[in-house]
Amino acid sequence: MAFSADEIERYARHIVLHDVGGPGQQKLKAAKVLVIGAGGLGAPALLYLAAAGVGRLIVVDDDAVSLSNLQRQVIHRTADIGRPKTDSAKEAVEALNPHVEVETHAVRLTPANALDLISRADVVLDGSDNFATRYLVSDACVLAKKTLVTAALGTFDATLTTISAHETGPDGTPNPTYRCLFPEPPPPGTVAPCAEAGVLGALAGIAGSMAALEAIRAIVGFGEGLVGKLLMMDARSMRFETLSYGWDEDNPLTGTGARITDLSAHEKAA
Repeated sequence: MAFSADEIERYARHIVLHDVGGPGQQKLKAAKVLVIGAGGLGAPALLYLAAAGVGRLIVVDDDAVSLSNLQRQVIHRTADIGRPKTDSAKEAVEALNPHVEVETHAVRLTPANALDLISRADVVLDGSDNFATRYLVSDACVLAKKTLVTAALGTFDATLTTISAHETGPDGTPNPTYRCLFPEPPPPGTVAPCAEAGVLGALAGIAGSMAALEAIRAIVGFGEGLVGKLLMMDARSMRFETLSYGWDEDNPLTGTGARITDLSAHEKAA
């Protein structure tokens, strides 16, 4: 894929970067990334993926911009209040980098549309804010054999991991699924939503930007990413810790007695 003179100048700092270079930048240009949620995590992730030159961004969000979003959802502006988040996100991405195509879906991700939307992408970045969507996305990505970068925000804490369960590790062992790390979601009501508990806005920027970095890594293929590792961020103490986790042979998706073969359980729950 040839670059225009504008693209060569725009991506110059990547092109001279040894582990990215021209070939890596071409991979980015050819890539399609699905970003679920244009909120606290998705907003910075979309901006950095666009700036990096990902060729096509697919944005899924059924919400509208509200004033309380602007404390952390930096892709939206005050004038966007009341607009669909997909519209303002698309406008911001195209203003930042006109070489990026933006496909928008102003819908909620559901068991009925998840596999179709996920099949459109090479890499999925989940910035959703609820456990039902998080488990739906992670199960669907395993079934569709897509790499998933998934992040979650707390009040002063955040987590990030990459799931590539359709691939194996260096020793031939299957890579873990999200359910190898967290077998089941917590009971309803045990984790307060950010509207009740609050969230530190700048932390969303850090976690969302690192999620974009993981997606870029998955596309280009440099360094050592977060497959089989959970990165935990503590903003109170400015501490970052990494927990390693592995394939669980009892996990219901890829274990020896796998029992999740479609999204019907999510349909019943919905």
